[in-house]
Amino acid sequence: MAHPQETRERLRRSYIFGQMSLEIASAQAGVAFATARRWKKEAQDAGDDWDKLRAAHLMAGNGLEDIGRAILTGLMTQYQATLELLTTDSQLPADKRVELLASLADAFNKAVAANKKILPEVSQLAVALDVIQKLSAFVAEHYPKHLAAFVEILEPFGKEMEQHYG
Repeated sequence: MAHPQETRERLRRSYIFGQMSLEIASAQAGVAFATARRWKKEAQDAGDDWDKLRAAHLMAGNGLEDIGRAILTGLMTQYQATLELLTTDSQLPADKRVELLASLADAFNKAVAANKKILPEVSQLAVALDVIQKLSAFVAEHYPKHLAAFVEILEPFGKEMEQHYG
């Protein structure tokens, strides 16, 4: 099925300027991830490198603090996307689920360590997010049947966290 040019442009804007992962941008644009990946590659081959534009847009922002926030935001977006994958992929064995969560926790801890000097408020947020990650891993390992409900609650709770930690 052919998509209108407007859909391709919306995907591109979400990826570059919205700093969404390609997976999330494609879902929001209503196109298959494989299609989004193909469009991105076609654009790159034509000289429109979405990744370079995305990085330039990020760097052109309001300085190092925004970059640090964007890195953490991107990481949390990937974290949420992975949690959704864990919820929807019933074929994924429990040990792989735990492995994915552990990998995300490691990436998060490294990003927080790098951002501590850039963002003073990261310490409070880091503790809160670390607790959420540990709870996520616990739910996935000990209560996998409740993982879908946990993910459903996690999104609106993320907005609550944003209000408190900003």
